[in-house]
Amino acid sequence: MSGTTIGEALVAKLRQRDVTCVFGIPGVHTVELYRGLAASGIRHVTPRHEQGAGFMADGYARVSGKPGVAFVITGPGLTNSLTPMAQARADSVPVLVVSGVNKTASLGKGLGHLHELPNQLGLAITVALLSEQVSDTNSLDPVLDRVFYSLTNGRPGPVHIEVPLDVAAAEYQETPAETRDPEPPVDPAMITHAAKQLIEAQNVVILAGGGAKRGEAGLQALSEALDAPVVQTVNARGLMHGHPLTVPASPSLNAVRALIDSADCVLALGTELGPTDFDMYATGQLAKMSNLIRVDRCRDQLARHEAALTIQGNVNVVVPKLMEVLPHEAKQSEGANRASETRNAAWEEIGPDYRHQVKILNAIRSAAPNALMVGDSTQPIYAGNLYYDHDRAGGWFNAATGYGALGFGIPAAIGASIADPTARVICIVGDGGAQFSLPEIMAAVDENLPVTFVIWNNHGYREIASSMQDAGITVTGCDPSPPNFAATAKSFGIPFTSVPAEPQAVAQALRETVVLDGPSLIEITAPKFEPQKD
Repeated sequence: MSGTTIGEALVAKLRQRDVTCVFGIPGVHTVELYRGLAASGIRHVTPRHEQGAGFMADGYARVSGKPGVAFVITGPGLTNSLTPMAQARADSVPVLVVSGVNKTASLGKGLGHLHELPNQLGLAITVALLSEQVSDTNSLDPVLDRVFYSLTNGRPGPVHIEVPLDVAAAEYQETPAETRDPEPPVDPAMITHAAKQLIEAQNVVILAGGGAKRGEAGLQALSEALDAPVVQTVNARGLMHGHPLTVPASPSLNAVRALIDSADCVLALGTELGPTDFDMYATGQLAKMSNLIRVDRCRDQLARHEAALTIQGNVNVVVPKLMEVLPHEAKQSEGANRASETRNAAWEEIGPDYRHQVKILNAIRSAAPNALMVGDSTQPIYAGNLYYDHDRAGGWFNAATGYGALGFGIPAAIGASIADPTARVICIVGDGGAQFSLPEIMAAVDENLPVTFVIWNNHGYREIASSMQDAGITVTGCDPSPPNFAATAKSFGIPFTSVPAEPQAVAQALRETVVLDGPSLIEITAPKFEPQKD
């Protein structure tokens, strides 16, 4: 690559690592990254804000299974990306953010250069798994080796590379690749030990987390062999749709906690056992998990909860190894009955308002089967996170758990659509959350993506208003006026429909949009929250 700049070489080496799309807003501090982009074969998608770039990269990674990549400018570009990076870290999503930074000699001196930060690298590492600087002409290869190792080994998350202005334009010098140890192999003794514990147990319950979402066939085979109900966290939802052993309900619900409490062995696959999944009502306690066996790629994660047995490894590697040593004859432990009783009790527990919203989600699923359903923090998503059985593995994800960043849904849905152009994408956002990232819809227009943006319009932040009222606080600041979404859709040049919050009406509107090639917008007019008066 003689005569190639560092910026050009970085783009070429991303392509060599199977990067086919980047999300970015070019600026004077990243022009050298764009020098080789046009000829690289990498698709470039332009969001309207760097936060959108990060969330698009996140949605792309969740659907494709490959790292999502964002290009951002020095300073504000990087700081605008920190929220998506934090969301990606919370949800174990592989995202690479590449930023510029000022010239090497100026760094840390506070000279007032354009976009200057006191310590950009130090700021990024507060949320990134790894933050590296391409410090000279022969450091590009080692930096890329380290960040891609982090992206593809162990528990994934966000990583960051910054390239100083003077280095980006300098001539690239190739450096031999570093030798790095692969992930440690799964300990066969731990597999044998776990299998023995599972065989001896009478009532096994499986907890499936996001680490299991790409191993549906293995999970189903394991659950059937153990006759074990499978409780799914939010990031695992969509696994084993309609299966008699599936429990597509939150482990924070009393009904699901009772199921877990009744188990004499709990097998947790790729879940951090975080409170937004397992204790969303903030009781301070998780369900009792007798003889807990945990499987996770992250050694640190395995140490955070007491367990009878821990196995470090990829769920998709561990599950087949367990199947190899389990008896061929399936266990008989009334698993389907236990799962059915739990589903029924959980359905009753979520109450009439949430049941109505889940019925709307079911209507959307029926109108657009096998869709990717991407959400923001809004009432139907809260309802679905409590109880909803999606029909596509990995096809239900949102930012209403974990880090919980508003504004995620619209750009993440765009990234998801680019990752799988054959899929219909349904993006469900509230009128409040939509206003965090509404302009990103124009990126879907630019790319002609088959995304249906569904806005649940209840004229405010109902969940927060309810929480204030329940706490005896005067409801304040929870009624930001929404825009006229019909006029907004017209300005975007996309089809628009407004429907009441009724399953049949929503389903009909969806059926009319799923035949379209490009984006469309549906507004669901939901009841406005009216605070109780003293």
